[in-house]
Amino acid sequence: MEMEAATERVVQVRFTTKLPPQLRVVATPFSVPAKLTRYGLSDVVNSLLGLEKPQPFDFLVDGELVRTSLENLLLSKKISAETTLTIEYVPAIAPPDPQEPRVHDDWVSAVNGSFPRFLISGSYDSFARVWNSAGQCIFLLEGHRDAVTSLATIPPPGSKADQFKLVTASKDHSLHLWQVGISESTTSTTTIRPVKLFKGHKASVQSISASPSGSEVCSGSWDATIKLWRLTGEPDVEDDSTYKKRKLNGMGAIEHSDLQVEATTTLDGHTQCVGAVVWAESQTIHSASWDHSLRSWDVETSVNTTTLTCSKALHCLSVGGVGSSLLAGGGADPVLRIWDPRIPGTVAPVLQLSSHKSWISACKWHSSSIHHLLSASYDGTIKLWDTRSKVPLHTLQAHKDKVLSADWWKEDSIISGGADAQLQVFSNLRL
Repeated sequence: MEMEAATERVVQVRFTTKLPPQLRVVATPFSVPAKLTRYGLSDVVNSLLGLEKPQPFDFLVDGELVRTSLENLLLSKKISAETTLTIEYVPAIAPPDPQEPRVHDDWVSAVNGSFPRFLISGSYDSFARVWNSAGQCIFLLEGHRDAVTSLATIPPPGSKADQFKLVTASKDHSLHLWQVGISESTTSTTTIRPVKLFKGHKASVQSISASPSGSEVCSGSWDATIKLWRLTGEPDVEDDSTYKKRKLNGMGAIEHSDLQVEATTTLDGHTQCVGAVVWAESQTIHSASWDHSLRSWDVETSVNTTTLTCSKALHCLSVGGVGSSLLAGGGADPVLRIWDPRIPGTVAPVLQLSSHKSWISACKWHSSSIHHLLSASYDGTIKLWDTRSKVPLHTLQAHKDKVLSADWWKEDSIISGGADAQLQVFSNLRL
């Protein structure tokens, strides 16, 4: 034992941080055991700070999170053991807290967390629902004849978050536009119906995304096309009494021609289901398809400007990260892939994150943190990632069955829908 202690390797380190002065340690280099991992390093920093209540920290070396011992880190980076290692420390991210689930009558296939006061879900029971933060369903949106697959919110310019338009997509081949108004006194469930109907797809609509201006929406379908729809210009239904005069067919589906809107543009190029669309910039739409491709489209000319290929069918897509330009996609394997289209000649992903045990159903960049994104999978979990590490920060056991949809809510919460008919909320995540 004495010999082992005598030969224990040490590493010279210098700690640095961008945290406030009260959380900064002296910059003088000193020796620490080479076997230390991030947990041991966190103990060292807490000891140096003398905090009354210990605070967990994470550590970065050359912009990468430390996920191994210092000794293995030096070996992997081919850094001499004689080098003084500069280590930046940042607050560690604790796992979020699960809330009581919102129970549905069927699979929860779509979720949207655009507004802090409420959230929105779409289900295989053909309804979309608006929930307040207390977990009460305050609006039931009735009109589709099949599962609701995707949701897009459109707040009018300069309006309050409790007055907005919502577009829903469905397996019934259509999109519906809704006008939603939420008051402080809303406590009971109110049924509302769509004010417009968008028809033109020949198969299930899988994904929708609103333009940055909020005047249009695009949709990707199992018919392998992307269609663009104008939300303004055609007359809306004025009120529910007007709607009741309309001709109904089936479970409240609108068939009156006055409410139907045709697509303004159709983008052709994909050969299989368009699993995801993102209208990232005013003149750019990104799409992901089961034909193993990611495509970028120029809205004005309807031209497919860029095509990236993948070895698997792609089901989900999110645009964000550094420069709000990275494309994260997942699909028919457990790998979350990230491409950087700014790199000339981009073909292969710049990062592949492998931790799920089944297909990836959803992914989403955080709106204000360039390093963080989430992924959801048919393995029933949601994983929170920091792109500075290939190991997930946290794995949430979100559902007892497949996770079908996921989104951020209020920047510090994650919401998800699953085949267990539940809408889950995980809160108090501090990035």
